[in-house]
Amino acid sequence: MGTASDVGKSTVTTALCRVFARAGIRVAPFKSQNMSNNAAVCSDGGEIGRAQAVQAQACRLEPVVDMNPVLLKPESERDCQVVIHGQARFHMNASEDGRYRAEAWPAIVRSYQALAENFDLIVIEGAGGAAEVNLRHCDVVNWPIAELADAPVLLLGDIDKGGVLASLVGTVELLSDAERKRIRGFLINKFRGELALLEPGLRFLEQRTGLPVLGVLPYLQRLGIPQEDSAALDGLLMNTRQAPVKIGVIHFPLISNYTDFQPFEDEPDVVVHYLSDPLTAPALDVLILPGTKSTAADLRWLRSAGWEDFLVRHRRARGWTLGICGGYQMLGRRIVDTDRIESRQAEIIALGLLPVETIFQREKITDRVIAVHLSSGLPVEGYEIHAGRITGSIASSAVFKVIKRGGAAADSLDGTYSDDKRVIGTSIHGLFDSPAFRRKFIDTVRESKGLAALGRSVRDEARADHNAAFDRLADTFEEHTDMPRIAAFAGLTWKGRHYRDRLSW
Repeated sequence: MGTASDVGKSTVTTALCRVFARAGIRVAPFKSQNMSNNAAVCSDGGEIGRAQAVQAQACRLEPVVDMNPVLLKPESERDCQVVIHGQARFHMNASEDGRYRAEAWPAIVRSYQALAENFDLIVIEGAGGAAEVNLRHCDVVNWPIAELADAPVLLLGDIDKGGVLASLVGTVELLSDAERKRIRGFLINKFRGELALLEPGLRFLEQRTGLPVLGVLPYLQRLGIPQEDSAALDGLLMNTRQAPVKIGVIHFPLISNYTDFQPFEDEPDVVVHYLSDPLTAPALDVLILPGTKSTAADLRWLRSAGWEDFLVRHRRARGWTLGICGGYQMLGRRIVDTDRIESRQAEIIALGLLPVETIFQREKITDRVIAVHLSSGLPVEGYEIHAGRITGSIASSAVFKVIKRGGAAADSLDGTYSDDKRVIGTSIHGLFDSPAFRRKFIDTVRESKGLAALGRSVRDEARADHNAAFDRLADTFEEHTDMPRIAAFAGLTWKGRHYRDRLSW
């Protein structure tokens, strides 16, 4: 558990998953409830939080819905879609906690029990802060799960934001006696500087709480592992890094699956800006309209924020425009929603940059896909999550040919080009995880600027291999924590190779 959101719970859970997996332990991740519009698609078409899918990879497992039985997908500040065991079940607002818990808790218990029967160890991730006093009555993700699993708890704090000692002490003091007894120690995350300067604070923390500090983890950049928490985007809203290819991603209020663009971080000739205000946007080579939980709501926001005028100027400057999923739907001519799935309007005029229309249907498509990029012949792997069906696209302007969908052979077209090929739309998420296609896309932009194509990913393509990234993360975790004590809390004897001795504090 953590003192707040974005303190690194998902990353630490991922690290523990790989540490235990490579020690030969049958380990699985579990997060009873995740709130995120960054979903992943399991092999059976079910949706789970992307963090749990990544953690499954760290365990060398195929992700399954039991790893995240409840996924809440925000649709506004008060409303969300409830996904249980991978399937959208109902919509709720903040006042419907009673009904929600009655449906969610039995599903959570079934999923935990299913994992417990099949694995030797489960690494459980909490959510938000461990001492959310106002949410105790509806908690299904922190202390009720710890009690269900009879699990020891590690409490994680983020020192990079400041106030980590107060956050940890305050969290402990707000807990009940029974909850405090479950805490075995502290981990401090995102430390940079001289450890000696922190040691007096660590001694104070141990003396004040009677609990040990089990590790101080360094601030890690460019992990090479997808990050899920949208709070992590706040530090990327205006990237100061310099690079010849400049990509801007419109930061919709309901942005989803922004992990689509994290692979660009592996390319030193690319800089990615996440942009909310067109007035502060730099000159861009590529403007991306990403996925969104509500195409209609974010299209309204886009217009009110002034992005439509920016798009006109961007097009005049011969910039590239890419829409993915909801962003693709916005680039079409109109959106038809006769069943009022996303909006109170039956029809919405879209941006009109692509000759397609979107028709919303109640049944959502959630599939993994393999496709071929028609102009280059390069394969891509990705996934689709959408309720809108694209109509009006013609074969001559298609971008991809889908050859496999949900594990079965397929033969369909996806995506649309504008006449000048500078506006591109696709329903496929995860395209840029494929290094060859990612580099082809970047090189096409480079050549349009008069720069030479590089022909391959500049960084060693091993960075695209998440296994290598997981191992680097696990190495760092073992080096900077008291892994024998942590393992002992789970009833394991640790013989890891990295632990140096008890740290000085």
